[in-house]
Amino acid sequence: MTENALLLTVENLCIDFIKEKKPMRAVDNVSFSINQGEVLGIVGESGSGKSVTVTSILKLLPNNARYAGGKILFQNQDLLKMKEKEIRKIRGNQISMIFQDPMTSLNPVFTVENQLVEAIRLHNNVSKKEAKKEAIRLLDLVGITDAEKRIKLYPHEFSGGMRQRVMIAMAISSNPAVLIADEPTTALDVTIQQQIIRLLKELQTKINTSIVFITHDLEVVADIADKIMIMYAGEVVESGPTELIFQQPLHPYTRLLIDAIPKSNKKAGRLPTIVGNVPSLGDIDPSVCRFKDRIPWIAESAHEANPQLREVAPEHFVRCTCYQHFQEAPVKKEADL
Repeated sequence: MTENALLLTVENLCIDFIKEKKPMRAVDNVSFSINQGEVLGIVGESGSGKSVTVTSILKLLPNNARYAGGKILFQNQDLLKMKEKEIRKIRGNQISMIFQDPMTSLNPVFTVENQLVEAIRLHNNVSKKEAKKEAIRLLDLVGITDAEKRIKLYPHEFSGGMRQRVMIAMAISSNPAVLIADEPTTALDVTIQQQIIRLLKELQTKINTSIVFITHDLEVVADIADKIMIMYAGEVVESGPTELIFQQPLHPYTRLLIDAIPKSNKKAGRLPTIVGNVPSLGDIDPSVCRFKDRIPWIAESAHEANPQLREVAPEHFVRCTCYQHFQEAPVKKEADL
């Protein structure tokens, strides 16, 4: 496969959760693509549909979830048409995943060596001796010093950041074409977060893997993503090249997420926040702008009915006409506080 070749395409993906025999749409007509060696950042608050979208790629949805439409094409094969036996050859092998919490993802009763060697042998026809040698190489690759000794330790003997490095080593042990990182820095402090982001960026260059990086923090993907997709209440509200998203954000949600990023040049004071919460699945009305209740100062007429995702510039997509009328919330006077 040549560099920059189209690797993964998600087309009009729809996923329902069944509650009391009633389907509730959790992911609504989501589409994106990723090329070889490219990094896609998917950003949104909890409940936006990010994790459901990416876990659906590996067919790891909970029992009450249903695929309601769309395609997931990996190297021109539709994963949704594959049987479980076929998916297992891709899951953890060609498409691998780093899960959110390194504290609970590793088995506490087995050493790091046991778990890493098992992961390597699961996808490679090698002996235990060869797998251990590869495990030590991977630990060294992800920045764990004195790997030959530390591989014999148990997970509880590692810090949170070190455990996440072990999880990354496991995920790349099969040299995957696509690496899905589902909020891999959430449980870590800011300094360790930066180290993990730097590590993923270095690995992406070294092994030329594509990365789908999930986060609720737009700032986290600023330096690693080639393009960004903003999700809200199960749908894409804006997407485009990273530089364009930060320099010319359009959708009110994107602009408010950027405003909420702490900046060193901002005067000390209260950090801007987004009022309200992401609606629950049962409260979503697909015929209106799903974000309108969180920007109530914008006129109702600014929103379109059945908001569509449209290309407003090359590779830059935005949903709903409300972005054309958006302005910051009026500042409350002291008497109003």
